[in-house]
Amino acid sequence: MQGHLEKSLSQKLLQELGCCVLIPTYNNEKTLKRVVDGALEWSNDVIVVCDGATDSSLSILQGYKGSIQLISYTPNQGKGNALQVGFKKAVELGFDYAITIDSDGQHYPEDIPNFINKLKEIPGSLIVGSRNMDQDTVPGKSNFGHKFSNFWFRFETGINLPDTQSGYRLYPVKKLAQLNFYTKKFEFEIEVMVKAAWNDIPVTSVPIKVLYNPEERVTHFRPFKDFTRISILNTYLVTLALLYYKPRNIIRTFKKKSLKDFFFENILKSQDSITKKTFSVMLGIFIGCSPVWGFQTALVIALAIVFRLNKTIAFLASNVSMPPLIPFIVLAGIKCGEIVTGQRVSFDFSNGINWEMFQDHILLFVVGSFIFATLFSIVGGLVTFLALSSYKSMRK
Repeated sequence: MQGHLEKSLSQKLLQELGCCVLIPTYNNEKTLKRVVDGALEWSNDVIVVCDGATDSSLSILQGYKGSIQLISYTPNQGKGNALQVGFKKAVELGFDYAITIDSDGQHYPEDIPNFINKLKEIPGSLIVGSRNMDQDTVPGKSNFGHKFSNFWFRFETGINLPDTQSGYRLYPVKKLAQLNFYTKKFEFEIEVMVKAAWNDIPVTSVPIKVLYNPEERVTHFRPFKDFTRISILNTYLVTLALLYYKPRNIIRTFKKKSLKDFFFENILKSQDSITKKTFSVMLGIFIGCSPVWGFQTALVIALAIVFRLNKTIAFLASNVSMPPLIPFIVLAGIKCGEIVTGQRVSFDFSNGINWEMFQDHILLFVVGSFIFATLFSIVGGLVTFLALSSYKSMRK
């Protein structure tokens, strides 16, 4: 009786929230009926996308006439395409959200209330089901892919999710309809999460149960081809993150506050240790003074992520090479190069700085610049450490 009431409440809440259930499927005849039946127990609005199945899947689905919205096409286009077709249909039917359930039987429909509760807590969010990947039935290759995907998602967005590969999700389909996506296969599930996060859609997670039954489960993941696609996508996303989205987010944070508030909240009152802040400043100064102009922002943010330093502080410190100071930084690098190499060179800066000035002395300039960057970063680090230590003592 209690289970029936819970399912009735779920159906009502899903309708109130404008949420349907979406099941993309391709050649999962062994588990498909059980998955669809389970979804119908918890939702009155179920969309199934039959993505070019060549088994008996379409015949099974045609038996649900009137109970589900069925979309079928050939040939097989990939899971990402099936999801996007389903999203479009959901929007056409007036839904704001869609809960996606894989048709291979690994997901439990009774976890739908977990998504409902999280959506009520964080409206408009993209919610990913978090599986327990430590259980014995989880294949080793799935565990590796899980950790690999989590790392790159955190690198690209700054969001730490426990599971970025789960297909059991709740999508804000109307919001996603405003974005552009380019992938059609398994990698779409990565692209959609990253682009949602970049466009200020909250991305969060809820715990779910998972069933891996090797006798029933059919996977269409092709290790070499799909892993290559995912790697290419991550390369593209990392490049965009470093060149545009991460600097944009830092600048946004800066613009929202006065210089004083930004300095106190993001630097002095940051929860990071004094040592971490100091190394963040040192990294920023080093990259800012190094002869890598044009790549400084991408490098400093990438290295801050790799070494788990404060990205905001490192980015701000790298701006030591702002245009008015560049001639002095260049001159300091040249002087350091002269000292190390024993050479004496003469530059005429009266007409500005150009590449031709350094062609004959490129080694001297590069070596000197890195030496100066190292020395200046050490000095900057010492000043930062002493200043922050003094500030901490004054607050006690």
